[in-house]
Amino acid sequence: MANSILIKAATLVNEGKQTVADVLIKDGKIAKIGTQLSAPEAKEINAEGKYLLPGCIDDQVHFREPGLTHKGEIYTEAKAAVAGGITTYMEMPNTVPNALTQELLADKYQIAQHKSLANYSFYMGAGNTNLDEVLKTDPKNICGIKVFMGSSTGNMLVDDEKTLEGIFKNAPILVATHCEDESTVRHNLQLFKEKYGDAITPEMHPIIRNEEACYLSSSFAVDLAKKHQTRLHILHISTGKETFLFDNKTALADKKITSEACIHHLWFHDEDYKTKGNWIKWNPAVKTIEDRDEILKALLDDRIDVIATDHAPHTKEEKQQTYLNAPSGGPLVQHALNAMLEMYKQGKISLEKIVEKMAHNVAICFQLADRGFIREGYWADLVLVDLNASYTVKEDNILAKCKWSPFEGTTFHSEITHTFVSGHLAYEDGKFDESVKGQRLTFSR
Repeated sequence: MANSILIKAATLVNEGKQTVADVLIKDGKIAKIGTQLSAPEAKEINAEGKYLLPGCIDDQVHFREPGLTHKGEIYTEAKAAVAGGITTYMEMPNTVPNALTQELLADKYQIAQHKSLANYSFYMGAGNTNLDEVLKTDPKNICGIKVFMGSSTGNMLVDDEKTLEGIFKNAPILVATHCEDESTVRHNLQLFKEKYGDAITPEMHPIIRNEEACYLSSSFAVDLAKKHQTRLHILHISTGKETFLFDNKTALADKKITSEACIHHLWFHDEDYKTKGNWIKWNPAVKTIEDRDEILKALLDDRIDVIATDHAPHTKEEKQQTYLNAPSGGPLVQHALNAMLEMYKQGKISLEKIVEKMAHNVAICFQLADRGFIREGYWADLVLVDLNASYTVKEDNILAKCKWSPFEGTTFHSEITHTFVSGHLAYEDGKFDESVKGQRLTFSR
């Protein structure tokens, strides 16, 4: 039983209910769930008064490797994720070079195999000219195909209608889209440049990248998916209007079209640009308080299916530039679960719903093999949380390589104390055990 851990008397939050139980982990998997379990040779962890959740699965991160490692890298960002209770991530293709060939995609898996403390998968990137490569993607061991239907960072805008039709018609797996209408954004930006020159401020960001730009693109993607029966997943919904594109009557496993909300769109709103400026500059933009509240409402009534981060670090120097020069994106993996637990404490969402949206539903959406639930026989991706502890986010406890966070100065009234990745106790009371790396995800497709 040398590879065994026994978690005693935890409050399990799983599959819509809370129960106090012991969990025995053996050889990376959940061997037994019960009461008064005994395993004399196992490492025992007293979890009385703590909450045991399935590890969060983040379906949208940008860890910046290869080519942009001054901003972040798989090693540093995966550690930050694990400290934040994210045991599994799916990473985007807009690295340098862009992951637009099967060989370049394979290179990223090689890096992660040696460096990633968390479990991992990587999206195949779609461009205007690589449809043949996209269609070679193996549904069994790749999370999905990423399509930028509005440019964000990098040069991966797919705006050729013939290419989009080809992707949506023939994609062998889930297609994940960034939806902003590029012509609308460019038109708005030109108007603001004519009026303000270089003096455009971050407060103007949600007006430039506005509701119309998002809805035009999202509704177009939904129409394409319905036309071709594509398995579509729309990322980072940022407007209330878009939430009505989605269905909450169909069981999640049967949905062809699903959607995601991100932490920043659930937490911040446009008034925060006055104090946060470029630190909350994302694409799509953080919008009005009404948009924020409607996104939460859609999350609670199951029009929106999952919660993710869109973790996308940039250096402080890059973000401190003028609005026109500062890139969009920010680090979020370390504080995503804490932020949602804070919203639970504020009475906005239940623990069960947090687990559903950050673990169960991601596993269902992506057809993950044996992950996302606390079940016997499943991989032991688990997080222990102390809801009676608190800590304040400061530069010296930020683990992302960029060393800043939009949550800097925020006090969270919960703490992640232990994170188990495929049965390995990777994080315990602020310390990492990096002797075992995360696993490559496989999919039941």
